[in-house]
Amino acid sequence: MASASLDGWSVEALHDGYGQMLREDTVLYDSETDHQRLRVFENARMGRVLTLDGVVQTTTGDEFIYHEMLAHVPIFAHGAAKRVLIIGGGDGGMAREVLRHTSVEHVTMVEIDAGVVDFSKQYLPTLSAGAFDDPRLDLVIADGAAFVRETDRRFDVMIVDSTDPIGPGEVLFTDTFYDHARGLLNEDGIIVTQNGVPFMQGDELTGTMRAFKALFADWTCYLTHVPTYAGGPMALGWGSKSGAARAVELATLESRFEAAGIETRYYTPEVHKAAFALPGYIKALMP
Repeated sequence: MASASLDGWSVEALHDGYGQMLREDTVLYDSETDHQRLRVFENARMGRVLTLDGVVQTTTGDEFIYHEMLAHVPIFAHGAAKRVLIIGGGDGGMAREVLRHTSVEHVTMVEIDAGVVDFSKQYLPTLSAGAFDDPRLDLVIADGAAFVRETDRRFDVMIVDSTDPIGPGEVLFTDTFYDHARGLLNEDGIIVTQNGVPFMQGDELTGTMRAFKALFADWTCYLTHVPTYAGGPMALGWGSKSGAARAVELATLESRFEAAGIETRYYTPEVHKAAFALPGYIKALMP
């Protein structure tokens, strides 16, 4: 059971023997689509909270950390990304951050559930902040795994903004998906992925890293810490056809960041470099 309601509290029990609680000050939305149950409620500390099948997906209080780190790290590391693919991200937060880069010419966003997009526009408008109206964005309502298998488009950066490997998101963690994804990347392309909280979900990271080791010249993960993704730092998978992007010097990142003119609340070039320093227990999960 992923969640329960206890005297006005949303209780998430995604991990065995461990959970988190968020008080439901006001429930704003509660509905079930063909794919999943969508719920939005207000919490005094975290703002508006979105849950899918009872598991916290994002909050307006801390979403900037996740979206900034999954978007800006690969784009600034690449240095010349023009075409970006987002798999998932129906709330629009990832598209928002990617599109802040005026150097990005085209973003393809593939979301399986149109219902997520529709209600996010209404109930979580600050996440997309107008991204769905940007002419550079091509929103495709389709299964992400099928899209990467069938499309002939090519990309500089690919961001897999998926749910955990349960239900519709499970296919986005397979070796076959990663193999097809690699084929969509240009020669200096980068893929980054959401890989959960390694302290609680170590197998998830190990599985992705095993696939990346076989597919990419440069593979690892980097870390960030999002309060409502409970249980320790979050791992973001990294795969690149070249080691040059991860090896980029701090001074170069600083120059690119300044030139972009983007104001961030979490990402900095220093954090970018430091995020690739892994604790021992996470290194031990690498294949």
